[in-house]
Amino acid sequence: MKITALNKIHKALGAKMLPFAGFEMPIQYEGVNAEHETVRNKVGVFDVSHMGNFFVSGKDALDFLQYITSNDVAKLKPGKVQYSCFPNEQNGIVDDLLVYQLDEDKYMLVVNGANLDKDWTWVNKHAEKFDVKLEDLSDQYSILAVQGPNAPAVMQKLAGNSADLENLKYYTWTKADLAGHKDILVSATGYTGEKGYEIYVKNEFVEDIWNALFEAGKEFGIKPIGLGARDTLRLEKGYCLYGNDINDTTSPIEAGLSWITKFTKDFINSENLKNQKEQGVSRKLVGFKLKEKGIARHGYDIMDESGKKIGVVTSGTMSPTLKEAIGMGYVPADKSKQGSKILIQIRKKQVPAEVVKLPFV
Repeated sequence: MKITALNKIHKALGAKMLPFAGFEMPIQYEGVNAEHETVRNKVGVFDVSHMGNFFVSGKDALDFLQYITSNDVAKLKPGKVQYSCFPNEQNGIVDDLLVYQLDEDKYMLVVNGANLDKDWTWVNKHAEKFDVKLEDLSDQYSILAVQGPNAPAVMQKLAGNSADLENLKYYTWTKADLAGHKDILVSATGYTGEKGYEIYVKNEFVEDIWNALFEAGKEFGIKPIGLGARDTLRLEKGYCLYGNDINDTTSPIEAGLSWITKFTKDFINSENLKNQKEQGVSRKLVGFKLKEKGIARHGYDIMDESGKKIGVVTSGTMSPTLKEAIGMGYVPADKSKQGSKILIQIRKKQVPAEVVKLPFV
């Protein structure tokens, strides 16, 4: 199992460590609910160094990325970031990712750690017809996510006069001097729905930045946060998790990701996905709330009111903010409207639930 550069620090802080995406990762420190509330109300720091960093450069970099991703990369310019996905030829998704434009012909792709090898094979397979250079530098970089309403104040304190991080626009990036290290890439991105940043730094500097972050954040209630709370935070916002809500068999149209699927260009499987968008899909990813006691878990069956199986739960939890059981899952299109009544099979009981509008919070 791989470890991140901060592994010893997590253990010294008493983190509960578990395997995740081939890494030993901190799942929680003081508890998921307490950590969740820290991020919603103050500021927390996640080690997300299991994520992958691919670099794409060369004169065909833009054309290549236009072909392998669903969003319109031509809309980017240096300093901008874009959420996108790699579509496959079977109407599914190889992975969802962030695309950073670093320079005129240079981009960084941030991919899911669990899909690292699959994604690397995928991009190389399709790069043969393009004049591009691909580099997988995932093992060299650490990523810290600083998230919560107090994140801007903490990051500005850390950066001093080197960058205006407090006013960094959503889905843009800049360079800042942090903890004595110059030109560290900082983006206004994250997976919690709160104001936040992601810091991309070489492994050898990450401990300095981690320590400086906690020093700068003391007065703002900063705490380390595990991946357990990352999951509850993203689910409250209705964000998809690869492997749960989207995978090789779910189309971006079914998953409600039409907004990152742009038909102003040709890309892998664009014709079929365009037909799906125009003609409609037979199933859709929806959010739901349970009306009675119980928690819907990944893999539980979704039934209609006659007790017939119509879908499956992809994500579910007890929302720490709402104190209600929430979940997402795929249901037939005619059951996807807000207010539709469904049942969740929890052990031997069918618990009533209602389709609601996303996000939950």
